[in-house]
Amino acid sequence: MLNKIKSMSSIKSVFSIKDLENLSGIKAHTIRIWEKRYNVLEPMRTDTNIRFYDLQSLQKLLNITLLHNHGYKISKISKYPPERIPALVREIVTEKSVKHHAINAFKMAMINFDQTLFATTYSTLLSEKSFSEIFHDVFIPLLNEIGLLWQTNTISPSHEHFMTHLIKQKLLVNTEKIQINAPTNTEKIFVLFLPTNEIHELGLMYLNYEILLNGYKSIYLGENVPIEDLKDVKKYFDNITFVSYWTVHPEKSNLKEYISKINQEVLKDTTTELWLLGKMVNDIEIDQLSPNTVLVHSVNEFVKKL
Repeated sequence: MLNKIKSMSSIKSVFSIKDLENLSGIKAHTIRIWEKRYNVLEPMRTDTNIRFYDLQSLQKLLNITLLHNHGYKISKISKYPPERIPALVREIVTEKSVKHHAINAFKMAMINFDQTLFATTYSTLLSEKSFSEIFHDVFIPLLNEIGLLWQTNTISPSHEHFMTHLIKQKLLVNTEKIQINAPTNTEKIFVLFLPTNEIHELGLMYLNYEILLNGYKSIYLGENVPIEDLKDVKKYFDNITFVSYWTVHPEKSNLKEYISKINQEVLKDTTTELWLLGKMVNDIEIDQLSPNTVLVHSVNEFVKKL
């Protein structure tokens, strides 16, 4: 029965109790207790008596979680009429809770492939926060959660691609607004690139936005850039700081060789630097690096260095 329901729509509309745990942060054991003791959710069951839930149940649980995190007792929440819970959520979405509420709204937009919900949630955030604050406070935690949800099979790769594309759109729009301004800080030039076979571009795109926002000249080369192209850029500019974001490439087995090649062909002078970020940075051995290479362990750390 569960498989039949899943096949009725390409949009994920059926969730296991483990999915609810992953999406809400409430342990499955606690969800079962809330069901049994307070009847806050009414799961459907397969022919073999396995619980499953619909989108309305997921939305209700996310709202209940927000109220519970703000001091409302589950015993009290369970007595509210259905329309009271979302009304209360709207009332308490203040500066302190807007992040949590927005992340949940973006999750629902992702699950439903709902561009309108994404746009309205983003618009509400933008009325209260700068784009930098939205990216730091909401998009980065959201993307981290999406990565975990994908790893646990709560969502599919298509959900991740959908949300990443929408965030990229906002990033491109905001970058376009500031890149028309002439650089005010000319002490260095930033050249941003991803190595060969690295296609995870979102992090690098945001670094480019912050560089421009801080008044520097930025040359954005994008993904899948060979070392030869980095050497070519050096023909035209001095005092270059290369910036790269390594998520899955170079692979761990190729790290040493790739770093050695950059050291020999790109970083052999004293005026060129390389700033490295991303998951693969954790696998780099310090003694492999040129003195001109800086490991940056977070976007916040990068912004502070500018």
